[in-house]
Amino acid sequence: MDVRHGIAGLVCLALSLASGALFPTAAAAAYAPVNTPGVALSEPAGRLASALSCSQGMDGALRAPVLLVHGTSLTPEENWSASYQPALSSLGIPWCTVALPDRGTGDVQRNAEYVVHAIREMYRRSRRRIAIIGASQGGMLPRWALRFWPDTRAMVDDLVGLAPSNHGTTQGRLPCRRACFPAHPQQMDISNFIAALNSFQETFWGVSYTNVYTRFDEVVKPPSSSELHTGDGLITNVAVQEICSLDTADHITLALANAAGFALAMDALSNAGPASTARVARRGCAQPPIPGYNPARLAAMVGSYFNNRDVGAARVTREPPLRCYVTGSCPSGTSRLIRLHLAVRPRRIRAGRRVRLRVVVRARLRGELRAVPGATVKAAGRRKRTDRRGQATMRVQFRPGRRRVVARAKGYLPARAVVRVRRSR
Repeated sequence: MDVRHGIAGLVCLALSLASGALFPTAAAAAYAPVNTPGVALSEPAGRLASALSCSQGMDGALRAPVLLVHGTSLTPEENWSASYQPALSSLGIPWCTVALPDRGTGDVQRNAEYVVHAIREMYRRSRRRIAIIGASQGGMLPRWALRFWPDTRAMVDDLVGLAPSNHGTTQGRLPCRRACFPAHPQQMDISNFIAALNSFQETFWGVSYTNVYTRFDEVVKPPSSSELHTGDGLITNVAVQEICSLDTADHITLALANAAGFALAMDALSNAGPASTARVARRGCAQPPIPGYNPARLAAMVGSYFNNRDVGAARVTREPPLRCYVTGSCPSGTSRLIRLHLAVRPRRIRAGRRVRLRVVVRARLRGELRAVPGATVKAAGRRKRTDRRGQATMRVQFRPGRRRVVARAKGYLPARAVVRVRRSR
């Protein structure tokens, strides 16, 4: 039996343990608005820190570093050490891996805290926005961080998902013979977790999303459920068969060592916005191999997977409940909306003149004023959206008097500023 199909079959079997009968969905919940401030992380700081492992060149990085997030039932070494780690190193791109607890098989909401910490720490150390490449659950998981910890959105430039379970899988509806790992029912297409993940909008302004999947995926079904469509982010959804019609990659091979998937990921990292299908498709099936790819290392990691495929979190008989921050029901006001901060220059002008109005929109998140990209600024009958730095520049002409400038963003309380307009002499 081909090894890669053996792995894929086992992972497929593991995901199939989730049962629609044993894991019924609850009534739809009222989800927290998308810009509700993120709650404090509940995982011990020491565990969060020890889970993050980075290459050299992270501190003050010369280019965007990459966070590698592994899939369910795998470790960072099994997922990345034979391909993406040596490839990124050979290209001079610093990277970090995050080791999710219990091989990523536990409550995905707990796993998300490790990704939130990793994003913040990499952003702090590199002093620049980061990129994320994730496989399967690891391609979907960062979206939970971006959804419920909005401060992380300004820290991430690109999110590349390799066969990501963005909308869950119908594969999880097959009968469950015994209790299952918590992450499996959460990745059902009809789970409460997936509904919360995709509530209000799937993407956020300022982040570029590249979702790569294969039409032969036997785990994420249908394969097109990896795609994203709503929200303010820039999106590319692409099957590797659009690059090479002869590509036979399955779920696991796409995540571990697929040349077309790697080429799309590198195209996203090397250019503004998400990957361009047209740019990568120029090489068709002649994509260059992944630099540094180590087949012997991959074989060793396959053996590690087989020896540990049943190791993981305590098994459950139902999907873990949604945490309070998801529905905005946490105590101590942690789910309250916060007000935008609006700075306008100039504040005093003469009527009858067109002026260049400079506006900065920010919000206080985790004790710091941070830029709010994608906010709508309205002044003198004109509208403009803020850029990644939370800035908008517009040429306007006011009538005499006290004139208002208003900034609004979904999930925030609006902010207003007054411009004093004197009559022309």
